[in-house]
Amino acid sequence: MPEVLLLPGDGIGPEIVPEAVKVLEAVGKRYHISFSFRTGLIGGAAIDACGVPLPEETLRLCEECDAILLGAIGGPKWDHLPPKLRPEAGALLPLRKHLGLYANIRPTVLYPALIDASPLKRELVEGLDLVVVRELTGGIYFGEKKREKLDGEERALDTAVYTTGEIRRIGRLAFEIARKRRKKVTSVDKANVLESSRLWREVITELGKDYPDVELEHMYVDNAAMQLVRYPCQFDVILTENMFGDILTDEASVLGGSIGMLPSASLGGRVALYEPAHGSAPDIAGQQKANPLATILSAALMLRYSFGHEEAAQAVERAVVNVLDQGYRTPDIMTEGGKAVTTSEMGSLVAAEVSKC
Repeated sequence: MPEVLLLPGDGIGPEIVPEAVKVLEAVGKRYHISFSFRTGLIGGAAIDACGVPLPEETLRLCEECDAILLGAIGGPKWDHLPPKLRPEAGALLPLRKHLGLYANIRPTVLYPALIDASPLKRELVEGLDLVVVRELTGGIYFGEKKREKLDGEERALDTAVYTTGEIRRIGRLAFEIARKRRKKVTSVDKANVLESSRLWREVITELGKDYPDVELEHMYVDNAAMQLVRYPCQFDVILTENMFGDILTDEASVLGGSIGMLPSASLGGRVALYEPAHGSAPDIAGQQKANPLATILSAALMLRYSFGHEEAAQAVERAVVNVLDQGYRTPDIMTEGGKAVTTSEMGSLVAAEVSKC
């Protein structure tokens, strides 16, 4: 029996996670899969209950389960806390490190029904289907950080560190994914300025020789950011380091109509973590305005990567497409003529479609 740990977190997290559970339960009925769900505390909710953003009990539950579904963490309520106690730095980054989740996969797909929700012209985004493979446990987010006094001023340092092994393992995953897609990898760096990027480019160039069937190109991150809005359909698999991937995936998400449509999978250890790419959106929390589709699509990635249920994963993805084709919309993807629905209604619609797909 697959055991899934639910970490709803903060803001809209407690609203969107139950909708993914609805869909997983519908999958279970159709494909005779008996899911078991447990719930844990993380982020601001954990701070309020336990005084820390990542309790030991939550870590224990993570290690015992088969997959983790995370909602969202953080909010202005906890921004006054020291960095290590804030939800993001004190929970999400340590959790990724603890579980060995070095690879983040974020697919960006523009569904035909949402083409008018994209800010780019139809001819630029029609058919958009790309994947960003982001290194998740190295780089500037995990390097040494400190502040010091120097000549009467305060100086802050954040160190970007990568090893050949870290680069090679994330690169290999990107090439393997590309082999199953359109066989092209765009490795994004800043090798004209950063030493860590020069090492990145050298390692990826050498690794590319093991994949002669996959086209490899290198692109500076500033150019990649421009090309994502100039002609995004040129990309198949984008491979990049931690901070660049964080920024570029948020940019790419808008191309698909809304960041509320962007799922993600964090892989590498025995237990994988799945979460929508958006934040906790405290401004709409509790109002049933949040889009649960990124969380539902993250559950589809869970079915694919953690449980090996490809047929079920595709059924969820088709269900999302069908609901969108019928015109149902949460506020973030609303266009003229759309049928407005709440967070809960959208989840129920997708769950109902799963039984038909």
